[in-house]
Amino acid sequence: MYDLEEQEQIDALKSWWREHGRTVMAAAVAAILAAGATFGWREYQRSQSEKASALFGALEQASRARDQKQVRELATQVMDKYSSSAYGAMAALVAAKASFDAGDLKSAGTQLQWASDHARDDETKAVAQLRLAGVRLDEKQYDDALKLLDQPHPESFTGLYADVRGDILVAQGKLPEAKAAYKLALEKLPTEGNYRILVQVKLDGIGGAN
Repeated sequence: MYDLEEQEQIDALKSWWREHGRTVMAAAVAAILAAGATFGWREYQRSQSEKASALFGALEQASRARDQKQVRELATQVMDKYSSSAYGAMAALVAAKASFDAGDLKSAGTQLQWASDHARDDETKAVAQLRLAGVRLDEKQYDDALKLLDQPHPESFTGLYADVRGDILVAQGKLPEAKAAYKLALEKLPTEGNYRILVQVKLDGIGGAN
């Protein structure tokens, strides 16, 4: 009796396998391939991150050496190959500083806009927008500069944004508004550090004590 029941179970299992076996195997293979693809993608990402990090390290060395040609070449490589990584936007910031120091405001502006568009975090985007506003100020494009400062940014940047806003308003001859901006900067900036002294000097220079 036991052998008969066992045989019936085996026959039922065989029948079920004939009907559903291919589906089960297909699902199992798909699961294995998915797991392999996930592992492969993670390995690829890790490899790409290491390559981007090494290239960005070389870019930083070139920047410290003030090798403008090397900075441009390395930054372009990082921006082209790793635009979706955090290194892309950081490379654009390094390149923009080199361009600005060389007096090439047009290139600096382009690189800062690229950094803002490709930033992976709010802080990097805020830095790019702040520096781009400074470039627009130097280009006397005051309205564009103010629009950049109106963009959302982390609270920790409010003091810095207010300071640059004050500079723009002074350039426009809008001293009452500039005073308000500098006062906001002093309110939001850390209590320690030389940056506050600079802002206070600018405020005093336009009669901020009055």
